[in-house]
Amino acid sequence: MANIGFIGLGNMGGPMAANLLHAGHTIKAFDLVPAALQELAGKGALACAAAAEAVVGVDVVISMLPASVHVERLYLGDEGILAAMDSSTLVIDCSTIAAASAQKVSAAASARGITMLDAPVSGGVGGAVGGTLTFIVGGTAEGLQRATPILEAMGKNIFHAGDAGAGQVAKICNNMLLSVLMTGTAEALQLGVDSGLDPAVLAEIMRKSSGGNWALEVYNPYPGVMAGVPAARDYEGGFLVDLMIKDLGLATEAALARGSATPMGSLARNLYVSHAKAGFGRKDFSSIQVSFQGAAKKPA
Repeated sequence: MANIGFIGLGNMGGPMAANLLHAGHTIKAFDLVPAALQELAGKGALACAAAAEAVVGVDVVISMLPASVHVERLYLGDEGILAAMDSSTLVIDCSTIAAASAQKVSAAASARGITMLDAPVSGGVGGAVGGTLTFIVGGTAEGLQRATPILEAMGKNIFHAGDAGAGQVAKICNNMLLSVLMTGTAEALQLGVDSGLDPAVLAEIMRKSSGGNWALEVYNPYPGVMAGVPAARDYEGGFLVDLMIKDLGLATEAALARGSATPMGSLARNLYVSHAKAGFGRKDFSSIQVSFQGAAKKPA
């Protein structure tokens, strides 16, 4: 079993760290939100007063943060934690950030003799809780070999996308497609409901037909159709609209840099930006369904 420093205990990081504890690993944890830190401490983790404290004397450091700026500040800032780590430490950043930021931090780690992987995840909060996440890894094969036993305690699918930053590129491609699938699914469901169909019946028809997709299988956006998903609890929990916008922004930046055409991704981003401005930024991204329902009300 490994001694792990875990930084970032939000909707995703908290359950991931809990699964590591359940697997028998030792956790030194840090988060800016005291309640999140105390919740994990109640499950057996050692709560640390600072991020630098959490990385001392550990074998592996895992971070799960909102955006590039947070990752760069954590590792490279005035109080960056790279300086506090032993060179034998394996670093796994599970945040979804710009590939350039992942490469920048990885290069700084490498200069200190530290192996670092970018390993963004797919699978949402349900996957984090259930330990069924998909890890999309960028970095060396040797680093991935060391990380695999740790990642297997939190997920069931592990892919090596390529060198440093490759995990981030693959992740933003995946999330761009996810946004297109979710908005298209919501649009089709609303057309059916507006035409008099039962959304549950229509969802099952499409699920078993050529329109079948992940949203219809496990994350239906229409309220009352599927239990246990954000749509069943007023779109609370899950993957925030604001975070989807962030990821779609990363996809847009990548497309501009590479000269790629992403008309569907750009349209999905515009839809989500409008949805956030209507007051849904802190709701799950499947709440895009509400934007197709007509007389939408801002969430409480």
